[in-house]
Amino acid sequence: MASAAPSLLKSSPVLDKSDWVKGQTLRQSSVSVIRCLPTAPSGLTIRAGSYADELVKTAKTIASPGRGILAMDESNATCGKRLASIGLENTEANRQAYRTLLVTVPGLGNHISGAILFEETLYQSTTDGKKMVDVLVEQKIVPGIKVDKGLVPLVGSNDESWCQGLDGLASRSAAYYQQGARFAKWRTVVSIPNGPSALALKEAAWGLARYAAISQDNGLVPIVEPEILLDGEHGIERTFEVAQKVWAEVFFYLAENNVMFEGILLKPSMVTPGAECKDRATPEQVADYTLKLLKRRIPPAVPGIMFLSGGQSEVEATLNLNAMNQGPNPWHVSFSYARALQNTCLKTWGGRPESVKEAQEALLIRAKANSLAQLGKYTGEGESEEAKKGMFVKGYVY
Repeated sequence: MASAAPSLLKSSPVLDKSDWVKGQTLRQSSVSVIRCLPTAPSGLTIRAGSYADELVKTAKTIASPGRGILAMDESNATCGKRLASIGLENTEANRQAYRTLLVTVPGLGNHISGAILFEETLYQSTTDGKKMVDVLVEQKIVPGIKVDKGLVPLVGSNDESWCQGLDGLASRSAAYYQQGARFAKWRTVVSIPNGPSALALKEAAWGLARYAAISQDNGLVPIVEPEILLDGEHGIERTFEVAQKVWAEVFFYLAENNVMFEGILLKPSMVTPGAECKDRATPEQVADYTLKLLKRRIPPAVPGIMFLSGGQSEVEATLNLNAMNQGPNPWHVSFSYARALQNTCLKTWGGRPESVKEAQEALLIRAKANSLAQLGKYTGEGESEEAKKGMFVKGYVY
């Protein structure tokens, strides 16, 4: 926004009454006066710095036809929970083995355009000693990095949270860029059962906007992710109502912070009923409500909408994405899944070296399925029972 520029006016023999606020007494002309004059409007100011062209190129690369994002940015603690589910200890060696399995899937880059990493993974090597980042680049997969520092209670709200991590973000982002990251992710959440309060909405939107501006200034394409949690008994109409408010607030503050829309990606929740709602929605209903939301709130300048799965089953998330791509959209509508890509893969691996190849094939099957869904060509045929299992966790954190 244009800021007021102070202009020192020295004593002048004549002062026009129009220079004064109505109702003020005209002072003696001998008194020096400081006036704040608004600067002339210069049109929309976009501050993406020297990285503007690169940001646009990176965003378009990630939002390329038939491809989406593999979210493998679980914190070490959350990764430990997943390893525990297959009977493995939460050690760096086990985390390294699992992450190596993911990034070395042959042909993964045909369906995956970006991979969000946790900080440990960004600086980690595979079990063969190659940098994880280099392995991804060889697969034509853009490395990304989770930059937020997690959720903490929001004082003064209705038992809601806010996302921390702005302190030191600029220097961390610069270091991540040097390490090879080219996009970033910041996740904050909105809870429908708890309101959401106006305070929580504003905090979420402002934090995302500041993060996005800082990321672009340091060469990282920001993924903007205000996740509307699945928790609750509410119907799809209530989710739609809240989502409209969330995205209106988010784009207001993105504009206030001069974020370049052509150099961002979005990671929204699909518009679905609450996880505990008795009335379930079909993929067609989810697609209808979600696309209606996007068309009302998201500028076409944004290159890609990379949906999170939010605890849906692997098949459910893929079917919903496919339904959204049955007609043309002004943006690339795709996926940024974590559990909805990895669940069957993890279970298949089970920590057994002899099962690595089979687990990689399971991940590739899911990546191919979502690639087809991005193109609107997924049928759902031949899916395993494991892929149909829901993964909702109440109050999910990671």
